[in-house]
Amino acid sequence: MFNLLMIQADLPQELEAMATEPEGISTKFIDLAMKGGWIMIPILFLSVVAVYIFFDRYFAIKKAGRFDSSLLEKVKVYITSGKIDSAVALCRSNPNPASRMLEKGISRIGRPLTDVNAAIENVGNLEISKLEKGLPVLASVAGGAPMIGFLGTVMGMIQAFYDMSNAGNNIDVTLLSTGIYQAMVTTVAGLIVGIIAYFAYNILVSNVEKVVFKMEATTSEFMDLLNEPA
Repeated sequence: MFNLLMIQADLPQELEAMATEPEGISTKFIDLAMKGGWIMIPILFLSVVAVYIFFDRYFAIKKAGRFDSSLLEKVKVYITSGKIDSAVALCRSNPNPASRMLEKGISRIGRPLTDVNAAIENVGNLEISKLEKGLPVLASVAGGAPMIGFLGTVMGMIQAFYDMSNAGNNIDVTLLSTGIYQAMVTTVAGLIVGIIAYFAYNILVSNVEKVVFKMEATTSEFMDLLNEPA
């Protein structure tokens, strides 16, 4: 009975400690990040750039990949019926890279097939460059963030050795903490940003390749349509 009363008496204190623990962890994390020094500013900036590019390109690429599979059949019906303007209008009503390629090809009907194919490829290259906008920057973040983190590591170690030389025989661990904190925190921060940017880059490249495959398949089917005997 006495033990039960002791447990009940200690329970409010334990609950209070558990309630205040997340705030303490958050505060410690912010304080620890601040110990990385000014080198954390470019790392934070690169992380914001990487997140923005990823979500901007991700949704843009997903939108570009939404292609109506029945569009080509409708275009074929219009072309065989001689309704070229209707086929162009249909492509314009579906704003995606494959439709714009079809629109360019339809507008070149009557010219040699090599000219039609070249016009479609030119539009395709422009569409791919639009989809890949920002990807080189994301790749640069993936490679540059860890390098900046390593720069902070070197600077932190230099600071630590400098403090050691000035302390002489009165070396204290707390005296070296500033340089050591900067060395470790910047390395971790740079690696985290670099790893996230690396995976984000590969996800976007994979999605772009899927869209390009749809564009190539659509182009191939359209050229087969033009090669069919009248």
